[in-house]
Amino acid sequence: MDHRLLEIIACPVCHGKLSYDKENLELICKLDRLAFPVRDGIPVLLENEARTLPTEENQ
Repeated sequence: MDHRLLEIIACPVCHGKLSYDKENLELICKLDRLAFPVRDGIPVLLENEARTLPTEENQ
């Protein structure tokens, strides 16, 4: 994931900062506990495509 892209994209729900989970190919919003998939290198920033993170996974 391009670090420049991470600087400008935001969570579509709360507009907060996203972090990249390289292992799971997801963008993580820690505030909303949502994980947005990255498919073929393209972030899918749709709320209905995100999975909810369990509390223990929210670091």
